[in-house]
Amino acid sequence: MSKHPTSKPPVWFWIVSVLALLWNLMGVMNYLGTAFMKEAIMAEMTAEQVSLMENTPAWVTAAFAIAVWFGAAGCIGLLLRKKWAKSALGMSLIGVLVQTGYGFFMTNASEVYGQTEAVIIPAMVIIIGLFLVFFARLAERRTWIS
Repeated sequence: MSKHPTSKPPVWFWIVSVLALLWNLMGVMNYLGTAFMKEAIMAEMTAEQVSLMENTPAWVTAAFAIAVWFGAAGCIGLLLRKKWAKSALGMSLIGVLVQTGYGFFMTNASEVYGQTEAVIIPAMVIIIGLFLVFFARLAERRTWIS
């Protein structure tokens, strides 16, 4: 049994949680595609993009995996109204920051992929990750999760 009584979350909590799960599942699909369909993906890339992908360190791929799997788990935790969702979403955000930090500061990704793929989309992922951590904190404070 939980130590704190939980209050019933509003409808918008469920809407945000479901949308967040769908968002994170898109990330999971992206990760799985990168991990298991690398040849098919690389067949449609330029030589510079292939080189960038092939030279990505294992720790960046690990950060990608942490970002998407902990993000999906955290969103499932929100839907189950579990307090650990906040920690999972925090771990996901750390993975996002490590992965995007590598792309922003240690590669020429903006030259290779262009501004949209190398800057705008990763920045959007960071913003959504931050939002989800703060959303989980709000849910905890309002006792929607415990």
